[in-house]
Amino acid sequence: MQVIDRIDAFRKELDTLRGDGRTVGLVPTMGYLHEGHASLIRRSAAECDVTAVTVFVNPLQFGAHEDLSTYPRDLDSDVAMAQAEGAALVYAPPVEEMYPGEVLTSVHVSGVSEGMEGASRPGHFDGVSTVVAKLFAIAGPCRAYFGEKDYQQLAVVRRMAADLSFPVDIVGCPIVREVDGVAMSSRNVYLSADERAAATVLYRALHAGAADLANARAVMTDVVASEPLAHLDYAEMIETDHEYRLLIAARVGTTRLIDNLGVTK
Repeated sequence: MQVIDRIDAFRKELDTLRGDGRTVGLVPTMGYLHEGHASLIRRSAAECDVTAVTVFVNPLQFGAHEDLSTYPRDLDSDVAMAQAEGAALVYAPPVEEMYPGEVLTSVHVSGVSEGMEGASRPGHFDGVSTVVAKLFAIAGPCRAYFGEKDYQQLAVVRRMAADLSFPVDIVGCPIVREVDGVAMSSRNVYLSADERAAATVLYRALHAGAADLANARAVMTDVVASEPLAHLDYAEMIETDHEYRLLIAARVGTTRLIDNLGVTK
């Protein structure tokens, strides 16, 4: 296991590995890894010769009143999990390495980044797109693994990578859930015991919506309204060629959670 904190060293190491004929898998994260991240690392390790995990809490994707300063961090634990799940490299740069000066360039993905998370968190996806574009430029040709829990983010990253012709294959991986259905998230640590129990309402709302697609938004809204500790941000349904995707966001106490569920046509 190598832990690298400089752009040039990380780029050189991956270039060397590819020069030796090895394929590279990249798992971009903001750290505080849990089983959801572990599933991405395991898949990458199964499909690629070498897996690199990036750990970087990206300030560009946090709004003025969001939890950047309190976002959970534990690099030692992250490194241990990455190694246990099959990664060979962890890239964990300080902020001044990724952004040595004022950031005057940002990446905006029109259309895909609008509505839902884009409406609730203005500028969030510009921050995501910018840092992911930077990571792709540093890492070079690879397969990059992202969880489907951040479904809109996955769509934004796919479009950004395609539009900018990055030599990166984007791989979406299924949501990993707790036994009661709650989607795994680093932010779950903010929940009190009562709030953690209430957080199941998102998954229940998604399943209720899936059972009544014609009225999915109204059904999901009603289910969340039945939980006093939860306050709905949005409940939406989008249609693709092969499925309906239900998406939901709510605050449980002061913690904002998101989730989604696909329903095959």
